[in-house]
Amino acid sequence: MHNTIDLANVKNIVSQIVAAHDIKTVAFVGCGASSSELYPGYYFLKDAAQELRPFHYTAAEFNDDTPAWVNENAVIITCSLGGGTPETVKSNHVAKELGATVIAVTHAAGSALTKEADYVIVHDFERNYAAKVEKMGYVIALAVELLNQTEGYDNYDAMIEGFDKIFDLCEEAANHAKGFAAEFGRAYKDDEVIYYMSSGASLNVAYSSSICLMMEMQWVNSGSFHSGEFFHGPFEIVDKDVPFVLLMNDGKTRNIDARALTFLNRFDAKVTVVDAKDYALSGVVPGCVATYFNPMVHTAVFRTYAEALAEERQHPLTVRRYMWKLEY
Repeated sequence: MHNTIDLANVKNIVSQIVAAHDIKTVAFVGCGASSSELYPGYYFLKDAAQELRPFHYTAAEFNDDTPAWVNENAVIITCSLGGGTPETVKSNHVAKELGATVIAVTHAAGSALTKEADYVIVHDFERNYAAKVEKMGYVIALAVELLNQTEGYDNYDAMIEGFDKIFDLCEEAANHAKGFAAEFGRAYKDDEVIYYMSSGASLNVAYSSSICLMMEMQWVNSGSFHSGEFFHGPFEIVDKDVPFVLLMNDGKTRNIDARALTFLNRFDAKVTVVDAKDYALSGVVPGCVATYFNPMVHTAVFRTYAEALAEERQHPLTVRRYMWKLEY
């Protein structure tokens, strides 16, 4: 087993872009789970860039309130798993009309998302758990290359080493977690609401776990918030047996998550912790960049938790009431 992504292709795409344009801005644009999978790339640039400006948009807002800086000096990275999300397809058109360079990341070669893109990256999805984080991996890799080729990045080699190791770690972690996932499914199958939180690069893994895996795919009421915001509102609903999931980071924001966990345990809340440190993230990828790889581990591992919950609830993750069935 050796899961990976085509880093040479990513490097070549970025080389072509920076040779032709003076790139000043990068925007990550998508909807739902794809928007969340774009977030780690945005987070990396927000953290590491000195001059390159990153932004993260939901596609509908990008289209209706298009930022003034969208021009030939901007790269717009769009994602859609099936390549047909109407708002995101429109974002490609909006960006192209204003002269920006568009990179589309999708699982569906030849899909609508690819039609107006300057560059297309097609990722795997079904093959295994590691494949389910390829999209996220490509987005982070694009961010790393854009930074390194425009202004330089001191930890570039460490990130490349991380990409070489993270996919196998994700696959091993997800398979190792199945016993814990089964316990989660049994324990949470009757809960009417489940709250999610995390921090750092994994913030939007908590968000997508809430809005997609729970609300969309399980019809379970849910909410999500930043672990650092927990003490500024959400902690007032904590009580014995109130259900929470904490995606705990192995990296710079770990103390933020740990403070929230201490409070949850203090009042005997019902807590499931998915801790990237349990899967030795910073022992496998270089510790100086481990922070940026947390969301890949959390995504792969929590997928097994969602599958176990779906099985216990006898509600497949593929069932929908409205999505793809109605005009909306």
